[in-house]
Amino acid sequence: MDETQEFPPELLTGRTRSHLSALADPTCVLHNQVIVPFLAMRAAAAAEGIDLVPFSSFRDFDRQLTIWNGKFRGERPIQDRAGRPLHALALSPAERVEAILWWSALPGASRHHWGTDFDVLDRCAMPEGYKLQVVPAEYLAGGVFHGLTTWLDSNMHAFGFFRPFATDRGGVQPEPWHLSYAPVATRAHAAFRVHMLRAALIECAIEGRDEVLAQLDGCFAIYVANVDPAPEGAVCSPPLK
Repeated sequence: MDETQEFPPELLTGRTRSHLSALADPTCVLHNQVIVPFLAMRAAAAAEGIDLVPFSSFRDFDRQLTIWNGKFRGERPIQDRAGRPLHALALSPAERVEAILWWSALPGASRHHWGTDFDVLDRCAMPEGYKLQVVPAEYLAGGVFHGLTTWLDSNMHAFGFFRPFATDRGGVQPEPWHLSYAPVATRAHAAFRVHMLRAALIECAIEGRDEVLAQLDGCFAIYVANVDPAPEGAVCSPPLK
């Protein structure tokens, strides 16, 4: 199939829901082709005492725009590359754009728009009253979700999943909670072009518009195109019926 037909700009930039299906248990919205492999992986995890739950799945353009604008205006927290809090309004507009991009995508540029990507936790590992922080330490040795990390390391590729932000490549900070379904996401990634993102951003009321558009080519190269590649075993995982 022609990638431009399978992944039109409206899909890649989060402005359509035609490719999605919703699950009630666990509650999430995913690409139609991701539902079956996700549920298979979830069942395999459950057999080993892990309650694999997405805490963020599909996110549309408008939701990502709300997140971006709130961070740019200082209404939502932003962090430096080490995860330490920053005061947004003490930064120049250009510095704010960079700081937001370390941890959050531009509207139209989030892989969550595709429905192939979602963020996970292990509900069984959470103590009563635990407040999710969404920081790498929770998923590393000594963290509440380290067991989940270990299980995913050993099993996720067999179901077609991988981490696009596994290592620090100078762009998005490592996100051990972020999974992507390689058989679909790799094709979406290959189809995505900066001109599609530019067209979506020109039409919206984004904070920092001048800085974003002036830096867009570089931002796309560093924060969108620059991801960890999927292992061959994940891309070529057999389809699940």
